[in-house]
Parts: sequence; structure tokens; C-alpha cells
Amino acid sequence: MKGLVIKNTGSWYTVLTDEGRTVESKIKGNFRLKGIRSTNPVAVGDRVEIVTNQEGTAFIASIEDRRNYIIRKSPNLSKQSHIIAANVDQAVLIVTVNYPETSTTFVDRFLASAEAYRIPVILVFNKTDLLDDDELHYQEMMITLYETIGYQCVAVSAVSGQGVEQLRKLLEGKTTVFSGNSGVGKSTLLNRLVPGVNLRTAEISEAHNTGMHTTTFSEMIQLPVAPTVDSQQSDACHTPSTTTSLASNKSNSWLIDTPGIKGFGTFDMEPEEICGYFKEIFHFSKDCRFSNCTHTHEPGCAVRKALEEHYIAGSRYRSYLSMLEDKDEKKYREAF
Repeated sequence: MKGLVIKNTGSWYTVLTDEGRTVESKIKGNFRLKGIRSTNPVAVGDRVEIVTNQEGTAFIASIEDRRNYIIRKSPNLSKQSHIIAANVDQAVLIVTVNYPETSTTFVDRFLASAEAYRIPVILVFNKTDLLDDDELHYQEMMITLYETIGYQCVAVSAVSGQGVEQLRKLLEGKTTVFSGNSGVGKSTLLNRLVPGVNLRTAEISEAHNTGMHTTTFSEMIQLPVAPTVDSQQSDACHTPSTTTSLASNKSNSWLIDTPGIKGFGTFDMEPEEICGYFKEIFHFSKDCRFSNCTHTHEPGCAVRKALEEHYIAGSRYRSYLSMLEDKDEKKYREAF
């Protein structure tokens, strides 16, 4: 029996079978011995084959080849990776200028990892309604920076609804993984996009202006079809439930909710590859005097020349340097 992994709560995986029913499943005992260097060899978004048992649960017997996946270094095991999601069409990274502040280093590390696995990213700047004039100006500068590089950006307020419909249109017909620092309002935004899903939210820690984890597992949520006026359902007494509307959704639009993360350690990247994951740095690197230029000290470096002439942002170059230094095992553990 085949199906789609739509939820992972640790040792248990919820599989939506091709027949339309959900089965709680576990990994077979020898599954971890197949050379998968990951803390979660099965991820939300995986297509799997399961074998059911008399108790009504199942074992996951195999995984179909992945189209792609997005990965980070495990925060607990330096030699292991953690797969955030598999088989996605795009990623949404929730960013906040304040309450809490998302560092550009975190943003750039996420973007580089997504570039490595050829996953397009939309940057969503949330909590716009809370920003003062200076913070709004800084947000506009960030949006200009990343749009110039080639990333789509959307400014939203999950509380007021500003920009949410613009974002919804970008999600239709696709499988999108949502990620971001703890406290950036990811659950609030998903609650706005999928009414009735009732994801838990938490207040920001005032002492440190940092977020607190509310999502503790990954889960696929179906995006309902945008509401339209249907003459056959104009009866004011008929109000379909959330369950009914989700079940009837034929748009094949899925959102993958993931736990908030404080740091983003990159995994399995060789130093000479990292340049290729920064679009603008890679563009200028073609004009470097040496083909193996690291863009740190070599003469004739076109990247450092572009940096001096402000064609490359200093924040992006610093992020590039920080990833070059990731051989330091302590580096990725810090909250970027």
C-alpha cells in the first residue's frame, strides 16, 4: 500500500494512503541501516510504501525516490542532518524585522541551503503592522536587497490580514514548506490561511524579544480553495464545516508546517560549492582571476571588487564568510 507522509510526531508517522485513509505508521527496525545520515530518514512529504498489521497501524517498508528535499544540520548531532521536508515545489521563509528580529545571516543560510537543492524561496516579512517608521524603512531596504538578487518578497500581517491574499495566490497548486525562527508568527499566518486549523501560538518573550516553540512536529495541511460565491450553496442555513471544505479541496495545494528553528546550520557543503549558492556572488565570481578563488584574499578577485563598489551587500558577503567557517563544529550551534 502506498501513500504520502503528512505528519511526523517523532517515532510515529501519519500516512495518507492513495485510497484516502490515514494510517499511523512506524519505521521498520532495519530502516536506519541503509546509509541515510539523518535524524529523520522519513520526512513529511515523502511518498512511502507501508505494510499494515492487525492492530490497524503499519510499518514503513520503503521510500520512493525524492524529487528534492530541504535539509539542515541536526542541532544535536554534528554528523547528522535533519530533513525539514521532502518533495516540495517551494519554500516560504517567514522573516520579522522585529518581535523578534530575524538576522540576515539566518535568512542567507536558509536561502543557500534551498539553492543547493533547487527549491525556490518566497520571503514573507510578517508583523508589518507592529513596525515603526524606522523599522518599516529597514524592512523596505531588506525587501529591495532580496528582490534585486532575485527572490520574491511579500510583506504581510498575519493579524490584520494585510498581504495574505497576495501570498495565498502564490501557494495555490503547490506544496510549500513554511519555516522561520521561533516566534515569527508562522502558526498565526497558517491559521489565517487555513481557518479552523487551530495551530497553537505563543507570546514573544519580552525579556529577550525571542520566540518560543509552539509547533513541535511537522505536518502537511491542505490549503482550502479560495472562497467563491456558489449559487448551489447560497442557502444561508448551509454552512459547511472546515473538515468538509478541506476534504473537498481539489486544488492540490499543501502547506507543510515545521517547528520553529533558532539557528540554521548548513550540512554537507564543501567550501568551493558555497559561492554557487549566493546568486550575486556567483555572478561576479566568473570574472575572478583564479578559477579556485575563495573571494577572501586572492588578487584579482571580482567578488571583493563588487563588494567595494556596493554591487554585493556587506551582509550577504558576511553570511558567505560565515558559511566558509562552518568547519568549526561550534559555529552552527549558535543562534544566528
